[in-house]
Amino acid sequence: MSTTPREPTQTLSRWWPRSVAIVMLFGFAVLILISVKAYRSAPPIPAQALAPDGALVFTAADVTAGQEVFLKYGLMDNGTIWGHGGLLGPDFSAQTLHGLALHRAEGLARSRYSSAFEQLPAPERASVEGTVAAEFKANGYDPATGTLRLPPDSSAAFAAQVAAWTAYFLDPAVNGGLTRGAVTDPTELRQLTAFFTWTAWAAAAQRPGAAHSYTNNFPYDPLVGNHPTAGAVLWSAVSLLFLLGGTAIVLLAFGKFDYLGWHADAPSPSAPLAVTGLSAITPAQAATLKFMAIAGLLFLAQTLIGGAVAHYRADPGDFYGFDLSSLLPSNLLRAWHLQLAIFWVATAYVGGALFVAAALSGRDPKAQPVLIHALFGALVLVVVGSLAGEWLGIRDLLGDLWSWFGNQGWEYLELGRFWQVLLVVGLFFWFWLVQRALRGANADPELRPFVRFFLIAAFAIPFFYLPAFFFDSTTHYSVVDVWRFWLIHLWVEGFFEFFVTVIVAVILLQLGLVGRLTALRVIYLDAILYFGGGLIGTAHHWYFTGQSELTMALGATFSALEVVPLTLLTLDAWDFSRVTRGAGPAYRHRWTFFFLMAVGFWNFTGAGVFGFLINTPIVNYYEIGTLLTINHGHAAFVGVFGMLAVGLMAYVLRELSSEAVWPFVEKCLKLSFWGLNGGLALMILLSLLPGGLLQLWDVLQHGYWHARSTAYTATPLARFVEWMRIWGDLVFIVLGALPLAIALLASYRDRWRGQESGAPLRAAG
Repeated sequence: MSTTPREPTQTLSRWWPRSVAIVMLFGFAVLILISVKAYRSAPPIPAQALAPDGALVFTAADVTAGQEVFLKYGLMDNGTIWGHGGLLGPDFSAQTLHGLALHRAEGLARSRYSSAFEQLPAPERASVEGTVAAEFKANGYDPATGTLRLPPDSSAAFAAQVAAWTAYFLDPAVNGGLTRGAVTDPTELRQLTAFFTWTAWAAAAQRPGAAHSYTNNFPYDPLVGNHPTAGAVLWSAVSLLFLLGGTAIVLLAFGKFDYLGWHADAPSPSAPLAVTGLSAITPAQAATLKFMAIAGLLFLAQTLIGGAVAHYRADPGDFYGFDLSSLLPSNLLRAWHLQLAIFWVATAYVGGALFVAAALSGRDPKAQPVLIHALFGALVLVVVGSLAGEWLGIRDLLGDLWSWFGNQGWEYLELGRFWQVLLVVGLFFWFWLVQRALRGANADPELRPFVRFFLIAAFAIPFFYLPAFFFDSTTHYSVVDVWRFWLIHLWVEGFFEFFVTVIVAVILLQLGLVGRLTALRVIYLDAILYFGGGLIGTAHHWYFTGQSELTMALGATFSALEVVPLTLLTLDAWDFSRVTRGAGPAYRHRWTFFFLMAVGFWNFTGAGVFGFLINTPIVNYYEIGTLLTINHGHAAFVGVFGMLAVGLMAYVLRELSSEAVWPFVEKCLKLSFWGLNGGLALMILLSLLPGGLLQLWDVLQHGYWHARSTAYTATPLARFVEWMRIWGDLVFIVLGALPLAIALLASYRDRWRGQESGAPLRAAG
């Protein structure tokens, strides 16, 4: 590929980069303001919590130690706190809150009416409920002394909760597949209950100066007076105005400026390619195939583990006659499932970026293949080491080093701190490799804007992982959730998406399917639209985690704007199909384009429709932590980031597969395309969506604690819906992930044999 410097023939308006800068500065300014405010809004942890008779129930040290117990044993991958975490067990805060309230209600019923609470007539029952709600809503915390005065009978209620949670950890059939006796130490059980009790207190006690609790009255539980706030209703309505108004403005822009989108200034098939097509594969590009191969194997492993996790939901006490929880408990498998999802997608992006960077420059810097091999070795070390550490940590085999070499316990960030450090170092090393690979292309004025976008997007991936180091196991839970979602939302839903937009634009430019200005406009436009709502929209994760109502207002309104660019995908789908359908050199990449078009469908369906369904505060109040959350997560992550990753794999496979092996590889890709999309659709239609709606209905009827407990999840209907997921899982694994892994391994084996025989590194076709 020629990299002779050329003068750019056409340029875009300077308002494109200015607009991106304005959006980014405004978005980050507001997001930082929300994050700083979270430190002040976080529910206080009392120095001591006392019963009315002055007896000490728990201390701040107990709460902090209990949080560490919660993390050490991987319990966030079993149940949830304030709706965030695993959905195999209950919401620990909701279950504890209801247990404490029910204990108090029983005491009042027997003292007033000499009868069990459940047997009281309606008027007497309402009287007891009113007293319980008033006592739990009263905030007995004194900030001057750090003392919390608990409701009457709190010592006995706390002891009853210790006994209840002790029993919970004894039986995998009850606790969602934890190891039998996962937590048995009496001190740890008491500390863990103290942590749960503090989260329950914050969920019910009225925030000073407000008419709702610290968690905006979450969870829904009429017994303690927890109902949706007025703000949840108001900001849900306002978010609809933002959605409709934002959509109208963008549609108006697309109608007025017909050059927006992929179709604008695409060259005719006879026009010269914007960037010369690949005729020879460099050694560095050949070295990236192993990244794709390992990503395919990690993907297959993730799907198999996901199937096992789904089985735990359908039948937690038995795995076809074998006690799987004794060796691979459900919380460990869920941690692996989440980590492998991040690992395989990131690995595909890392390999794809290195491949495309080399294609832009047309040559390898000195020792680039050797350095890529070193990066691959580091990647394997982090993956294997962190997964093994999580197994050792959850089984309490690492002592005090559990958070460093085992599992930190935070959902999505389970890997130990040592492995996190290696991961970030490796990502910065990868960015340096990408940067040095692009030096040749940067000398060309025509390509320089793409090089800059490429580098900015690549640098953002390691840089925005750094919030993972802003907290540890003793940091306030509300504060942790701020930084945790900085990483989860911005890293995965923000800069990953922008990074792939740049790569796709460069690939289409390289193949001559779009012109230079079209590719640049798409990158700028996507940056404006995605970050315009996506940065501040991060706050929709913080409605009920101890932040103020201002956070709810900003999160609801700006997260509604995140749907706008996803809606536009329906307008642009046909144009993208027409652009990428052409004949000639581009047609051999048809499977890459098919996967990219699948991204458009799932982006609108999974992130747009299912995401907006659960993002309005009033719906999220009842829904968070139900199957509707999993429904959105699978459709959005697998359908968007997963399909993007597979699209990159298909692109690299087409370039690196010889003509001898390509027919077999193509058949596997075809099968994988239909298997992955069909399997995901079956998962959603047969299980996740109907199961989520049924669980939401149970929340509305009986309260949040009920829908998250075995009182609902163990019912025949709930279990039947869980079992129906097996059909989608089988199609997804057997016809989707497995053929993809076979294709990658076949191509890698063919390439390896070609290198051993001394065959030249040439592109197929």
